[in-house]
Amino acid sequence: MVSKATRLVLLRHGQSQWNLENRFTGWFDVNLTEKGVTEATRAGELLSAAGIRPDVVHTSLQTRAIATANLALTAADRLWIPVRRSWRLNERHYGALTGLIKEETVALHGTEQVHLWRRSYSTAPPDMPSNHPYDPNDDIRYASVPNTLLPRSECLADVLQRLMPYWEGPLSEDLRHLETVLVAAHGNSLRALVKHLEAIPDDEISDLEIPTGAPLVYDLDINLKPAESLPITDRYLS
Repeated sequence: MVSKATRLVLLRHGQSQWNLENRFTGWFDVNLTEKGVTEATRAGELLSAAGIRPDVVHTSLQTRAIATANLALTAADRLWIPVRRSWRLNERHYGALTGLIKEETVALHGTEQVHLWRRSYSTAPPDMPSNHPYDPNDDIRYASVPNTLLPRSECLADVLQRLMPYWEGPLSEDLRHLETVLVAAHGNSLRALVKHLEAIPDDEISDLEIPTGAPLVYDLDINLKPAESLPITDRYLS
């Protein structure tokens, strides 16, 4: 329990190159597009205009989230704040689908199957084979993560499971002691966190989509629950 209210700002990275190409990205590391850079900068400008001043930023280990955080904080004149990074904030691992163009995947496997892989809470895509050209698991940034924890594919339930130790540890610790915490991460890791915060039922989470570069603001009570019952659409800065 915390002794005061606190603010949590969630920011999905700006458009990435594989967002633009409509590919399954997951854990593969890609950069922002020019539009993504603009979105990230605009997010920082929105924070500044709203008088929201993050005291710490948490990011995944993926470049698109890190770059977004840096651009947003630069625009908000907060680039100097402490930074914490964790693989537990990474995007969902799309397994064997990684790198595939979504329309081509539909042509191969059918609309219903691909929708199940993409939006179902508990159905993961096929595991990524060890010889996959976009296998990220041997990347040096994950050298400290036990092999038993590194995924080969994930559904959203898996993302929530690996996210919760980070929520209950470093994130909650900062929320207990600081006024404003910024998390720059990914569509699915943030969907998982919103599911937890809002207690969204498993069968309704498929409808939630978090746009790129749009700050999502939660004022939390002393129990780290949303202090106000608002539609998610009303929590975005614009």
